Amino acid sequence: MTRVLVTGGAGFIGSHYVRTVLGPGGPGDVTVTVLDALTYAGNQANLASVADHPGLSFVHGDICDPELVDALMRAHDHVVHFAAESHVDRSIDSAAEFVRTNVTGTQVLLDAALRHRAGTFVHISTDEVYGSIDQGSWTEDSPVRPNSPYAASKAAGDLLALAQHRTHGLDVRITRCSNNYGPYQFPEKLIPLFVTRLLDGGQAPLYGDGGNVRDWLHVEDHVRAVELVRTRGRPGRVYNIGGGTPLANRDLVDRLLRACGASWDQVRRVEDRKGHDRRYSVDHARITRELGYRPAVPLSTGLAETVAWYRAHRTWWAPLLRPV
Repeated sequence: MTRVLVTGGAGFIGSHYVRTVLGPGGPGDVTVTVLDALTYAGNQANLASVADHPGLSFVHGDICDPELVDALMRAHDHVVHFAAESHVDRSIDSAAEFVRTNVTGTQVLLDAALRHRAGTFVHISTDEVYGSIDQGSWTEDSPVRPNSPYAASKAAGDLLALAQHRTHGLDVRITRCSNNYGPYQFPEKLIPLFVTRLLDGGQAPLYGDGGNVRDWLHVEDHVRAVELVRTRGRPGRVYNIGGGTPLANRDLVDRLLRACGASWDQVRRVEDRKGHDRRYSVDHARITRELGYRPAVPLSTGLAETVAWYRAHRTWWAPLLRPV
């Protein structure tokens, strides 16, 4: 039985990973300990469907706590490190917490993993570390050129993880995903923000001219790829995880309006974000070639199911809303 420590396992992506590996289609040979600080975007209710699973333990704590991390690392074989401050706007307003969690916290985990010779350390990163690209797609060999404090802090974590592999031989595997969406996503990100505002009959903000392009990846495809990397990936390897569905924000918003039965009158144009990257696009040929990954959830299906989930789970998201 493989003992897996999942940091940030009560968050949007981390909780989906935990529910997946402990669910009916999971590997069946793992136990999971979730370590989560339960900050504003973490919610233990995200784990309700597996709360009584005999293979799940939950620890409320901070990845920046060396003593706690050391004790947990001693008792685990693998680490899947989702925990992160991840909202770009918040990083622009105040970068210090992003450095603390995404850089210092990652190093605390890496130090403990090295001391206790953790078998595999999967570090979950983002395509934003590459910066903006006018055309084409980034490969894993592209240089990191982050433009926001959030992206810079994630790039720093990536480089620290790779340094532990190159210097000490720690089995580190890095994933860099494109924009995730799906159920249980905190309503500060574009899709849940728009959906919850529109379902409430309110207005939602669209940055600038809406021409910024993102590749959309359903969280189900993402966590399936992460599990492939944990179980079959190569040490010291970086794997891009894409959805293969690039879309300008204004085109995405148009789809959301139609799905919610809303109109463009409910869209409020706002001043563009500072340093807003124009276009992201990752080439995920490596993970397809080496591990057999292919995105399986079409954007049309994923968006429809996501809107339906938020429509049916108002009691989950309504208390989380804040003025925009």
